[in-house]
Formats: sequence, C-alpha cells, structure tokens
Amino acid sequence: MTISLLPAGPADDVPYELWEGEEAVLAEAAAAGSRAAEWIRSLPGAPSPCPVGSWLAGELPQAIEAATSSLDPGDCDRMGPEGVMVDGNGGVDEGIRSSLAAVPCAVQDARWLTPDQQIRLVAVASLVAGAARLLAEDPGTRIMTSELSRMWALVDHAIA
Repeated sequence: MTISLLPAGPADDVPYELWEGEEAVLAEAAAAGSRAAEWIRSLPGAPSPCPVGSWLAGELPQAIEAATSSLDPGDCDRMGPEGVMVDGNGGVDEGIRSSLAAVPCAVQDARWLTPDQQIRLVAVASLVAGAARLLAEDPGTRIMTSELSRMWALVDHAIA
C-alpha cells in the first residue's frame, strides 16, 4: 500500500483535486466495462432456466458495468480518524465486489459455455476487481502511469 503524492483527499473541508488524466482514465474504464457487459450478454443462454444462467444474463453484466462506471480514485486507502488505516475500495461497493468474486465458482455451473468462454468470464471479472483494488491502493501511480489503461486492454483481449 502506497499513500504518497496524493492530492487533497475526501475530507469534508478539503475539495478533492483530480489527478492529471483522471477523467480520461475513468471514461476509458466505463467504456471497457460496457463492452465487457455486452460480450457477456451475447454469450449463449442456459438451455433451460437456472439460477446461474439468469445471473450470467443479468446480474453479472450489470455488476461489471457498475464497477467500471463507479471507479473513484478518492476512495483510496487512507488514514482515518484516530490514526486508524481505512481500506478504500476504489469506488466499488461490497455487493459488486462479491458478485465479481463469485465468478470463478459460478462458471463451474455454466456447463453450456465452452471452457474458453468460462475462462474469459473469470479473466474479465478478475481484471475489473483488480483494477478497483489497484486504484484504491495507489490512485496517482495507477492513473498517471497508464496501468489502468493496460487493464482495459486486457479486458478487451479477453472478450475478443
């Protein structure tokens, strides 16, 4: 965890200052999430109604889009009141993180998908969750060194 070179943080009395290039990086994230969600929605549906099929068709692509459109560099690891470390979440709430974390287990029940499709789903969910964690750990470095852009290129590769 690195907390160096942070702009003004989310304290109530100090306005948050954008990182150089932050808006472009966040727009790129939202676009990559939309592409990934569309790819997930284009996957073959379950041959008969089942919970995993419904989840893959609805909740998972929504979670991907929500995660990539809600990324927030201001929600980073920081020192809280009374000097206690507070883990940031990069703007991605616990429910969405839980959905992304469930993908490796859930794809086991999506037997109608090919192994290639299954591993691509795992890759997308892992990359999106990982991008939020990277942003929470060190937003300035992740934004200014194009590391997040690389994550979205990997998402695009996984869905190609």
